[in-house]
Amino acid sequence: MSQTKSNPRRVEYPGDGVVVTWEEDLCIHIGECGRAKGDLFVGGRQPWCDPNLSTADEVEEICERCPSGALSASFADGSHEEMPDPENTVHVSYNGPLFVRGDLAIDGAPDDVPGLKFRAALCRCGASKNKPFCDNSHEAVKFQDYGAVGETGSAEADTGGPLQINAAPDGPLLVKGNVSIVTGSGRVAWQGKQVALCRCGASENKPFCDGKHKDIGFKS
Repeated sequence: MSQTKSNPRRVEYPGDGVVVTWEEDLCIHIGECGRAKGDLFVGGRQPWCDPNLSTADEVEEICERCPSGALSASFADGSHEEMPDPENTVHVSYNGPLFVRGDLAIDGAPDDVPGLKFRAALCRCGASKNKPFCDNSHEAVKFQDYGAVGETGSAEADTGGPLQINAAPDGPLLVKGNVSIVTGSGRVAWQGKQVALCRCGASENKPFCDGKHKDIGFKS
């Protein structure tokens, strides 16, 4: 089995009846794939991904662990189609991005990257060169925020459905739809239907926008 490239930043790993796709521009090397048990992904092996060494269920489950949307799997028979999580969530990571999962519609996201319809890592330090997506620049700029959330929002009975995410020009991420915000420690802290989230890194009320992007001259 050999890997194929459909564009310079995308690598496809074909197997019998399935193709695993890796989007290099989105990968922030969290390691959910490489640390998964089994032989689907093995570091140092060529190719490092071999779908023929795992069951279809394993391929699906491991690819859907990827929090950035960089990994996806396409099955020739149409089976194992990825479905959104029943609850839309924004996880405010410790010193890192916003990990978003659910039924996502991210303005400007490429149509040919299926993972971004369900999973994404969005920059909140302001330094990413791939905005609105994280590229690990938070490490270089030593961004620090532990992911605490002080506000509770307005609890809603509904938790799923479409979640629209727009990046305001030189401003926050505008999120519309049923959503729960999860702290860095794992606590569901905020629930509501509309929220503006900081992506300049300067808000004093993280993860919420407080207008500081204007004071610092944030440019997106």
